[in-house]
Amino acid sequence: MPLNPDYLMALERDEVLHAWDWRDAAIYALGLGYGDDPTDKGQLSFVDKAQSLQTMPAIVNVLAYDGEWLHDPKTGIDYLKVVHGEQDMEIHKPLPITGSVRANTRITHLADKGPGKGALIVMERVLHDVQDGTPMATVRQTVFCREAGGFNGESAAPSRTLPLPERSPDGTIEIATPPQLALIYRLSGDLNPLHSDPDVAQQAGFKRPILHGLSTFGIACRVLIQTLCDNDASRVKGLAGRFSAPVYPGEILAIDFWHTAPGQALCRVRVPQRDSVVLTNARFDYVSLNREEGA
Repeated sequence: MPLNPDYLMALERDEVLHAWDWRDAAIYALGLGYGDDPTDKGQLSFVDKAQSLQTMPAIVNVLAYDGEWLHDPKTGIDYLKVVHGEQDMEIHKPLPITGSVRANTRITHLADKGPGKGALIVMERVLHDVQDGTPMATVRQTVFCREAGGFNGESAAPSRTLPLPERSPDGTIEIATPPQLALIYRLSGDLNPLHSDPDVAQQAGFKRPILHGLSTFGIACRVLIQTLCDNDASRVKGLAGRFSAPVYPGEILAIDFWHTAPGQALCRVRVPQRDSVVLTNARFDYVSLNREEGA
C-alpha cells in the first residue's frame, strides 16, 4: 500500500515537553556503555554527579520524541515494515545537566522508490529550551517503509551523510557492548520489545533481541567525543549516519574514522566478528582545536 503523501505532509502534531535531570542523563550514558572502565574519569564525567557531570549530546535523539503517528493507518504506513534508515542531530548549544525542551515533529520530505518498492519519510523536530526559547538541537530521522512506494513522489530525500574516503582509516577504536546494553538503553524511552523479548525478536527474524540503532549511533558519538574532543561534550556540533545492519548486545564494535577537514570527521561502525558494517557514511562535526587537523 503506497503512502498517503497529502495526509503526511499536512500532519500536525502536538507539542511535546520533555524535562530531564542528571539521573536521566546518566542513565542515557549508561545505555551507551559508559562506565565500562570505572576508573576512567572521562567516562565518569557522563555518569557520576561528583565528577563535574556533563550531558552526553546524543541524548537529543530521545528528547521530545513523538512517533505515535507512525501507527496511524491513514498515513499508509505498515509499521511492521518500517526500518530506521538515517539519523541526524545538530547541536546548537551545549545541553545542561538539568533542563527542559519543547518540540513539534513535522514531516519535511517524502521519497518514492516506485510501485511495490519502498518509500522514505524524513521527520524533523527542533528542540527549544523551555527556559529562554532558544533552539538547543535539531534532530532529523529518516525511516524506510518497505512496499510503500508508488505515490508519484520525488525519488530522493536530502541527507547530510557523506561517502567515506577510498583510503585506510586514520584510526580505529574497538569497544565491547555489554550483553545487557539494550535493557539499559530502553530505560531512556524506547520500549520496543524487539530489544528485550526473545520471542518477539525471533518473530522479526532475529536470533535474539537486537540493540537499538540509536544506541549504536550514540556509541559512535561516544567514541568520537573521546577520540577527537578529549571527552568535552561542549565541542560537539553534530552527527549524521546511515544504518545498514543490526547489532546484537555483547558484540564488539569497531569504529573507523577519517579526518576530512578541521572540525569534521567521517566514520563507520563495524562488527568485525560478522564482517558487517552497521552504521556508515557518518559525518561528525565538532569544534577543532588543531589547525593542522584534516589537512
